[in-house]
Amino acid sequence: MTQQLLAQTYQPHPAGPATDSLTLNYEDRFLRRKRLRTDGGQMVLIDLAQVTSLDHGGTLETRDGTVIAIQAAPEPLLQVTGDALPRLAWHIGNRHTPCQIEADRLLIQRDKVIHTMLAHLGAEVVEVVEPFTPEGGAYGHGRTHSHEHSASTHTHPHGSGDNAGHDHAH
Repeated sequence: MTQQLLAQTYQPHPAGPATDSLTLNYEDRFLRRKRLRTDGGQMVLIDLAQVTSLDHGGTLETRDGTVIAIQAAPEPLLQVTGDALPRLAWHIGNRHTPCQIEADRLLIQRDKVIHTMLAHLGAEVVEVVEPFTPEGGAYGHGRTHSHEHSASTHTHPHGSGDNAGHDHAH
């Protein structure tokens, strides 16, 4: 029986040469504790201190020093193109939809309602299957909804220079 590795450290950037990898889709890269099989066939128990978004290119390190690279798996997406790409990106962001932003296109998870909305706005929307690495949240986290949901506060500029702190309870 193969011994299970224990990974308790995550780095959002490579932390040395990896000897194995985990290929996970966007949803599966959001975890705290889970038992998985690496691409090389090793069993690994991921046991992080808090729920973490594992980014493509990041690494996990096991207790024995094994470095495991995180890879984004191909998944069903919508490719969005059009003349008004910044405007389309605004509409996607206004719906808190994770979005991979590139110079000439946007990638989002497949969603019939968003697909219809974008088509009505004049976008060309095509179904593709590719790795998905959306932009991180505005508050330094890897998920758009990962900003403060606790008693902590952060500030935003509000009209007339008011910087009152508040939280975002959803």
